[in-house]
Amino acid sequence: MKNYSKNFKKRDEIFTFQNLLKCYYQCRKRKRYTIDAAKFELSFEKELLKLEKELKNHTYYPSQSICFVITEPKPREVFAANFKDRVVHHLLVNYLEPIWEPKFIDQSYSCRREKGVHKAIKDLKRYIRKVSRNFQEKAYFLQLDVQSFFPSLKKEILFNLIKRHTKNPDILWLSKIIIFQDPTQNYHKKGQLNLFKTIPPHKSLFKVPKDQGLPIGNLTSQFFANVYLNELDQFVKHQLKVKFYLRYVDDLVLLHQDKEQLKKWRGQIDKFLQERLKLRIHPQKQNLQSIDKGVNFLGYIVKPDYSLVRRRVVKNLKRKLWNFNWQEHLPQKEEIRQMMATVNSYYGQFRHANSFGLRQKLWRKNFGKLKKYLIPVDINLSYFHLKKKDTLLKSILPEHKIDFLKAERI
Repeated sequence: MKNYSKNFKKRDEIFTFQNLLKCYYQCRKRKRYTIDAAKFELSFEKELLKLEKELKNHTYYPSQSICFVITEPKPREVFAANFKDRVVHHLLVNYLEPIWEPKFIDQSYSCRREKGVHKAIKDLKRYIRKVSRNFQEKAYFLQLDVQSFFPSLKKEILFNLIKRHTKNPDILWLSKIIIFQDPTQNYHKKGQLNLFKTIPPHKSLFKVPKDQGLPIGNLTSQFFANVYLNELDQFVKHQLKVKFYLRYVDDLVLLHQDKEQLKKWRGQIDKFLQERLKLRIHPQKQNLQSIDKGVNFLGYIVKPDYSLVRRRVVKNLKRKLWNFNWQEHLPQKEEIRQMMATVNSYYGQFRHANSFGLRQKLWRKNFGKLKKYLIPVDINLSYFHLKKKDTLLKSILPEHKIDFLKAERI
């Protein structure tokens, strides 16, 4: 990523049309077919010029958010930013990321280049081998979860962390606007409204004090989470000197040969979180076990000599396959494509575990009608692609109608 923060010299060089255009293209990669993105694209040059003026004049303020509830892996309240605001989020993160990336530890894996879930699992397996001296000695892991992290994060502490390493007045102004914005003051609810009742009060921005909490789902929130918990990372690595430590958002794993040492670190981490970051370790989400029991981390059960996919992940895929197979209408092209993308995403995750038998069993017993449209790319069931046009038509249409149909290639 281009180091924007080192290239700006004049005050107006940050909020330029050229920089906004780059951010617009970044944002459009994944959100191009949403309604907000389509409206913005109709006159994107005009919209970007308007946005440039608002930013330079410091009259910019975030637009209305869309609020909805997701249910996987558990109910969560999401505030989705307007497309215009997503462009601004990219602009801010593009500037801040080169400043903060060298400060982050290698064992922070969320929302960072060349990191992510699979890198975290790979490193966890390597740490298990090292701490157990190639499985020859007894070793333990301690898994901790920060209680209600996003709703509990203190905005003033976060802004002071940004201010400590950033002196540019424009960036400080924009950071303050985004951090202290209260999305509950300007939003539109969408989806199944009854799901909002499933959100516990301490996990809802509608219920927490106005000086705390960040909305789940925004690029800036993901980046700010790493900034905030970098304080914890530095404490764990440089003061506690924990050798084997990993963090993915608010999920922490520590490994050591001495069980009592892990207990001591747990108390020190909880104290640090309370005193410095005004957070707490979740009292019910603490796990201190032998590594032989398996570390339940990021959708996998990681054991010394093999790893498995969590039952909950498999159950979610089975449910989606069942919903597809039992729908009454004939699936449309886009439905088939979306289902293929979903299946390939799950199978991509499965490949990082010892799961060949699981992949075979799912294909044999749960794909059902979906087998008419998809075919494995290899005997290992690595992923799937759409069947060829003629094969697909024969699977969904009566024989006498095929000759008369002129269809697009799916």
